[in-house]
Amino acid sequence: MRMFDRSTVQLTCVLAGTLIFGSGAFAQQASQRPQPIVAWSAQPVQANEWTAPHKPHWKLSEVLAKHSGERSWQEDIVSDRDFVARYISMAPGEKTKRQFFADDRVFWIVQSGRMRVSIDGQEPFVASRGFMVQVPYRIPYSIETVGSEPSLRFEVTGAQAVPLFPLEETPTPVAGKKYVKVSFTGSGAYDEVNKPYLDFNKAVVAANGRGGPFVKDDKTFANIIRGPGSAPPPASNLGHFHVGYSEFWLVLEGKIDYQIEGVPFFTAEPGDVVYAPQGRWHRASWGGNGMATRLAINPRPEGMHNFQPPEAH
Repeated sequence: MRMFDRSTVQLTCVLAGTLIFGSGAFAQQASQRPQPIVAWSAQPVQANEWTAPHKPHWKLSEVLAKHSGERSWQEDIVSDRDFVARYISMAPGEKTKRQFFADDRVFWIVQSGRMRVSIDGQEPFVASRGFMVQVPYRIPYSIETVGSEPSLRFEVTGAQAVPLFPLEETPTPVAGKKYVKVSFTGSGAYDEVNKPYLDFNKAVVAANGRGGPFVKDDKTFANIIRGPGSAPPPASNLGHFHVGYSEFWLVLEGKIDYQIEGVPFFTAEPGDVVYAPQGRWHRASWGGNGMATRLAINPRPEGMHNFQPPEAH
């Protein structure tokens, strides 16, 4: 049963539904983990490949080197059926237009610099490194870089989401689209799980928390998974795969070890992004000697994790 140790802890975090702070609460959740059920699952005979811009491992150092000397730039990291995720750098004083999305939540993680975030219905706040910010659908927001350094964020939106703009803004052209006036009712909202922002360094690292969902709705799940570094499981522990969706991770802290089907074992560091196509076995574990954290992102809050059956390990 050793193969279920790490993976079941991850599944427990999925089921928890709220941020877990402190080892006591985490231990209680782990003790309530469900018993595995063995069944037949459909895995592609030909493993799904990585198509541009996807890579098994995007290193932040390589992204920064590519844009060396630039202050305003964007780099697409993920673009699949469910999400578009990119690094966005904004020069000092640069500001986005007030915009919103029709049916999708947008969220981002600040990698460096400082930004003033204005979200309708919320007090404006300044987000710095480690801040995680989200905005529900149909709620206008804007971002402005403050200070003397560019701000850098890793931003995730729905795959087909294009920005809409309040009437006082001039829409930014989008290829193949035209902007027309419309009326609508209703908007998204925050709740006990989905908060406007989380200061990861203060609320999780300084509090020695173990993580939990930051974003959780019907089609977006961003789950903070934190734990102490240790030796990786044996290579025979394949981890799990997903039937109908891909998954990617942003490393927030420490070192995360990855074993992905068809890829040599590797270690990712803060700011790096790792991507596993649907149907491929993959396994993440906490590496190094200190605490390590990854933000797991996929479109299924209650998504099925297809593990090896107990007798296979």
